[in-house]
Amino acid sequence: MLSPKTIELVKATVPVLQEHGEAITKHFYPLMFRERPEVKAFFNEAHQAHGSQPRALAHAVLAYAAHIDRLDKIAGELPRIVHKHVALGVLPEHYPIVGEYLLRAIREVLGAAATDDIINAWAEAYGALAQVLIQAEEEVYASNAERVGGWRGTRAFRVARREVESELITSFYLAPVDGGALPAYHPGQYLTLVLNIDGQPTRRNYSLSGAPGQDTWRISVKREPGGKVSNWLHDQAQVGTELQVQQPAGEFVLDKLDATRPLLLITGGVGITPAMSMLETVAATGRPVHFLHAARHGGVHAFRERVQALAAEHPNVQAFFLYDEPRAGDKPHAVGRLTSQVLVQHLPADRDVDLYFLGPKPFMQQVRRLALALGVPEERLRWEFFGPLEALEEAA
Repeated sequence: MLSPKTIELVKATVPVLQEHGEAITKHFYPLMFRERPEVKAFFNEAHQAHGSQPRALAHAVLAYAAHIDRLDKIAGELPRIVHKHVALGVLPEHYPIVGEYLLRAIREVLGAAATDDIINAWAEAYGALAQVLIQAEEEVYASNAERVGGWRGTRAFRVARREVESELITSFYLAPVDGGALPAYHPGQYLTLVLNIDGQPTRRNYSLSGAPGQDTWRISVKREPGGKVSNWLHDQAQVGTELQVQQPAGEFVLDKLDATRPLLLITGGVGITPAMSMLETVAATGRPVHFLHAARHGGVHAFRERVQALAAEHPNVQAFFLYDEPRAGDKPHAVGRLTSQVLVQHLPADRDVDLYFLGPKPFMQQVRRLALALGVPEERLRWEFFGPLEALEEAA
């Protein structure tokens, strides 16, 4: 329980964080990485380079400060962070490191404005949040280890098969080296690869793109320009390559696999990968499913043939493909960007639908805006941004 004085002091820093929060987090990461390089593997270098991770952390810190006296307002975002930390293998001993350098960054950026009272208040506030996360993460770690086929830490997997899905995306089928059972996971979850590339420890999350219950796990990876891990996988991870894997995690999942309400899956670009896990799982259940995918053109459209095969096999599945820059020979169902005229064709008249959408942030903002304008209840919308702490950023 935070003291009233701590709450008062932390809330008093909100205007300062609004002005200087990103400067603090941009100072924090290089400072910590320079002095404690062992934690660098837990952070995505691309998000660092693009500035999205410092920006997201700044918004998260601001959200925590603004709601310090009513944490229930952001409690709904904590499971996302817990799952992300569990997927990466974050442990209790990592929290004091982050806390130390975050407080140092606050003091060094704000200078004399960061009084001892303010630093002490933030130390107490950070410690309280850390304990909440540590306890929640331990519960997930313990549960994962106890289930059939489960484990704690990493497990060795071997690439059993590779399959090119598009000009940019390749699937890797992973089998456990020990030949043991694989634990169940929820469609929409992701796993973490723990790698050492050119002597640098690295961790990356990749969505599981196949249905649970198979003897291999499938991840489908987009080759990103300059992406260290994605390019290594495409170029170096051949059949037989061994990879260290953390257990699946993530709370963006199909809530009820036995639901009968129509399901609309809308994906853009590589956002198709977790949606494929959902589609592969529900196609045979008889639940009405509309699968709408937006891509630039056919060359970068992954899983087209597989989605068409599922639609041909299961009358409850309807597929629709939208290209905004089609090539000669492409055969999309429509050309252009997603519009209300396109979306309304895939909604039931009563708007009683579960709508999941995945893809780049601008695409998802457009889907959400259109769906709400067409009368889909907000509580029926589920989405996943491909970026760090995006949901908590939205709470700021």
